[in-house]
Amino acid sequence: MSRILVTGGAGRLGRSVVAGLAGAGHEVISADRDAVPDGTFPAGVAQETADLLVPGEAFRLLERTAPDAVIHLAAIAVPFSAPEEVIFSTNTRLAFTVVSAATELGIGKIITASSPTVLGYGSPAGWLPDTFPVDEATRPRPWNAYALSKLIAEQTVQMFAAAQGDRIRYAAFRPCYVISPEEWEGAPTQQGHTVRERLTDPALSAPALFNYVDARDVADFLDVLLRNMESIPNGETFFVGAADALATEPLAALLPRFLPGSAGHAAGLTGTSPAFSIAKAKRLLGWEPRRTWRTELARTGETRTGETLVGAAAGPASPGPASPGSATPGPQETK
Repeated sequence: MSRILVTGGAGRLGRSVVAGLAGAGHEVISADRDAVPDGTFPAGVAQETADLLVPGEAFRLLERTAPDAVIHLAAIAVPFSAPEEVIFSTNTRLAFTVVSAATELGIGKIITASSPTVLGYGSPAGWLPDTFPVDEATRPRPWNAYALSKLIAEQTVQMFAAAQGDRIRYAAFRPCYVISPEEWEGAPTQQGHTVRERLTDPALSAPALFNYVDARDVADFLDVLLRNMESIPNGETFFVGAADALATEPLAALLPRFLPGSAGHAAGLTGTSPAFSIAKAKRLLGWEPRRTWRTELARTGETRTGETLVGAAAGPASPGPASPGSATPGPQETK
């Protein structure tokens, strides 16, 4: 069992990460500007309120709580939800401040959240990868402040890893479009639509290249990552997503409708294959997601009586998951 501090623990992803790590047997501290109501987290989870942008506050918090590991989630989480300079300044300062303070205090494991948006999908100038599925080797081409701030967060942990050697272990992860447990029940997702609406109207999921991930699977990934950081190269970055696409048709047919010029690139995305690969997480960590939209909608009763879960007959999901990609400029998807 580890003592883990999670920044941004009160957020959409943070709540599931905190609960999941506590359920896995870790001692968890949630740090955020605002506390969540009593009863939100499992018994034993501690809450700390702090504004990590205040000079010295991150160091004081980490020194007082003395965790074995830090998972940094705190950030402005939606592109264009604030002025570009505010998003860039806030997210880069938070990442550097938290990682720097944790390093100075000698905390042994430090993980920061990035975003698949670093790849640059949705650029007004157009975007196509060299091939699908994209993976961690795909060249980042951020085109907005949010995506750039997340790429710098990755480079921040890589910089500290280069300076510290193996004394402290670092990693970054790129979670796909996060779906929290209540959203399977019909609550609106981050963009204001329900999961069912995103499945029914492909245009809603197309900006994210039909990617998604259950927030609880992200918590499971982080538990596995924490337990294996000593055995993998330092400063690694991972995509974290579902093993299928948030779509009722193969992406080989859907992507060319929304991403001009992608027909040849997407031809191999048959069956339920997603656009983003999680093969690296499987290879280095042995991690695979456990949840899909098919299992979760069926479990919550969101599947209508007599309805077939479209796509189930298309065969098993190919290795590698989905992640956000924005086909056209406009409201951007995040994790």
